[in-house]
Amino acid sequence: MTQFTLLLLVFRTFFTIPVLVQVEFGLFSQNLILFGMLLPIIVVFLFLWFRVELRRQRSEIEREFYNKNQELIFKKEKAEKLLSNLLPKQTAEELQSKGKVSSRRFRMVTVLFSDIHGFTKIVEQMNPEDLIDELDKFFMHFDTVVEKYNIEKIKTVGDAYMCAGGIPNKNRTNPIEVILAALEIQQYMNNMKINSRDGKKAIWGLRIGIHTGPVIAGVVGTKKISYDIWGDTVNTASRMESSGAVNEINISGMTYMLVKDFFICEYRGRMPVKYKGNIDMYFVKGFLPNMSADLKGLVPNDYFLTSFQMLRYDDLEETILTKMENELPKNLYYHNLKHTIDVITEVEIIGRKEGITEAEMLIIKTAALFHDTGFILSYNDHEEFSVKLAKHILPQYKYSEKQIEDVTNLIMHTKHPPQPQSLLEMIMCDADLDYLGRTDFIPVSGNLYRELKEYGRIKSIDEWNRLQIKFIENHQYFTKTARNMRNVNKNKQLEKLRELI
Repeated sequence: MTQFTLLLLVFRTFFTIPVLVQVEFGLFSQNLILFGMLLPIIVVFLFLWFRVELRRQRSEIEREFYNKNQELIFKKEKAEKLLSNLLPKQTAEELQSKGKVSSRRFRMVTVLFSDIHGFTKIVEQMNPEDLIDELDKFFMHFDTVVEKYNIEKIKTVGDAYMCAGGIPNKNRTNPIEVILAALEIQQYMNNMKINSRDGKKAIWGLRIGIHTGPVIAGVVGTKKISYDIWGDTVNTASRMESSGAVNEINISGMTYMLVKDFFICEYRGRMPVKYKGNIDMYFVKGFLPNMSADLKGLVPNDYFLTSFQMLRYDDLEETILTKMENELPKNLYYHNLKHTIDVITEVEIIGRKEGITEAEMLIIKTAALFHDTGFILSYNDHEEFSVKLAKHILPQYKYSEKQIEDVTNLIMHTKHPPQPQSLLEMIMCDADLDYLGRTDFIPVSGNLYRELKEYGRIKSIDEWNRLQIKFIENHQYFTKTARNMRNVNKNKQLEKLRELI
């Protein structure tokens, strides 16, 4: 029964009752009294009905609005996802916010070209659907590999695959990362070749060419946009591929100079390149013996991973020091960029003399780099904030969970009073307070006093000098190296402070 029908029934009932009463009792006055009693009920009912109907209509409008809004959000997310698949994340965000993308010049980019050998004959022999399925499978695997090594896929043209490392985010590691990707791709194709020897499938051979140099990168097209790169580096990489050999990775002399400390490279002569003269070429055969975990030189060992991570640390250091320079408060006269650089330098000096390993050096230099970054966020408990920043940033530079845990542990051991247990903790504490035994102790101490006074931690220079004397009297360097380097000067600084008081 609809609400309107119900309303008519109520009205009919209310007006019928008085008529029946009049016929039954013949009293018209009673009709008026009864109707007067029922009228408020009718009014209340109508009010409630209109309120319910209004809510129902509003609910329907809200539901329709929500559905349309969700549809728009879904379409927007779909468009953004499609755009992010076509363009690098940074480029896609710039295109969405500004409506256009500026071309950028990169000084060191490693470009890879790959091409399937004898593809024309394979096309003639294979069913078109099978051919497309095979190519799709290969390129999907290539996509997975290049993404793993932070390499940007540029495009595929027929059986050719092109990608580049070092864009859109600049780094020093891209020549090694592209070689790693090339080795993994070649191993995958070799495995496919072995599995195809049953005669039922075509045997695929791959040529790979690599060159490192400057490029210009940007977005082309309006309706069908794509990310592309231009320059002699691209042309030379293409020549490296066409001048290569099946199942070989052919690199230029420029790339060789950047990766020779990591890989076995076999010299194979020169190739003339227009406007560039003759360019040396090398075949990459695998990892160097001291960096390989297997006899074939195809699996890297821990020494390679540490050495590679140390190279990646250089990019991290540049990023963090730039961040500190731009974001640290200007009234940090002691805990500033210079102090962080001093601590990084000292942990390396002390660490080398104390004989720590390269893996340990990576951990302690990273801890020194981050130990005062927390001042960007807070002057109080800055160590805890430094740890938070390290945990957020280090995974982006391929640090493992164990490495991050070790780094954050060292950061927390810079908290006063120092209580180190391990050798790395001792080195970290000694480097952090190295200034106590340096010849520039007095001006550095003055900067610390100025900072503490501005933050309300100290009142007068006399109070500060007395605290310094007490602190130095109780302080000790923990490593033999620091004691030999700084103890004599530290005692001299103590005498100077006593003279001041």
